[in-house]
Amino acid sequence: MNKVLVTGGSGFIGSHLCERLLKEGYFVINLDNFNNYYDPRIKWRNIQEALKNQNYALYVGDIRDTKVLDQISEEQEKIDEVVHLAAMAGVRNSLKDPVEYVSVDIGGTVNMLEFARRNEVEKFVFASSSSVYGKNSKVPFSEDDPLEGQVSPYATAKRAGELYCQTYSEIYNIPIVALRFFTVYGPRQRPEMAIHLFTRLIMEGKPIPVFGDGSTARDYTYIDDIIEGVYKAMLYDKTSFEIFNLGNSKTVKLSELIRIIEKAVRKEAIVDRKPTQLGDVEITIADIGKGNALLSYRPRTKIHKGVSFFSEWFDSF
Repeated sequence: MNKVLVTGGSGFIGSHLCERLLKEGYFVINLDNFNNYYDPRIKWRNIQEALKNQNYALYVGDIRDTKVLDQISEEQEKIDEVVHLAAMAGVRNSLKDPVEYVSVDIGGTVNMLEFARRNEVEKFVFASSSSVYGKNSKVPFSEDDPLEGQVSPYATAKRAGELYCQTYSEIYNIPIVALRFFTVYGPRQRPEMAIHLFTRLIMEGKPIPVFGDGSTARDYTYIDDIIEGVYKAMLYDKTSFEIFNLGNSKTVKLSELIRIIEKAVRKEAIVDRKPTQLGDVEITIADIGKGNALLSYRPRTKIHKGVSFFSEWFDSF
């Protein structure tokens, strides 16, 4: 039975991934610090089913803490793979506290790479972000596009993480895949992210904050499609280092997204117009040709269906 360490395994993406890996027959080790970026009780709720599984081990700790990493090494013996999802999330929040993002998203990532090197893991998967494309004017975004002009400390930290991954792969011969996620949504989505935030405020009859004129467009990718992509990246063995986009390869304008949510919740939104914010980009859209060719990555969930699934989950949240 392969052992996989998932950092950030209690969060939105991480909890879904842990459940998938348990179903696939892995022994799953979840390292999460349950920080207060949002209500930690949500993360505890995310993992209640996994905690019942005998092939699941939870460690509460920080990826920057070498003591907890040493404890995992000692208690779990051979760890075959690491999926590094833990990070300080949020583009806008990174503008307020960039130093913390350097500490966690860069320093923490190097810590995990050191863990992988010392434990001779067979695969390391790193969660990057579409935000690394920054002001890229060429669409769709392709993995070989030049990356210049990141517009937030979060984006810069994720790009630095990719570079460290590439360096560790080359120097220490660690097979590594970096995945650039494009606006992931679905059940368990973080409360401050647009679909969750808008759904909650509309249901409460409160105004939703809309930055700009509603023309910004995002490549919204449903959680099940992302998890499928991560799982296939774990199985990838053709090269020692690769970067893949994981997106839906279709854009949805903010104004259209609001209409889709209104339809799903059967209630009209009250829109509170606000100026465009620092750190925002006009459009994100993934070229997924490389992932399609090398991972057989094929997203299936259209935005209307995905928002409907989210709305059903929200009703029971």
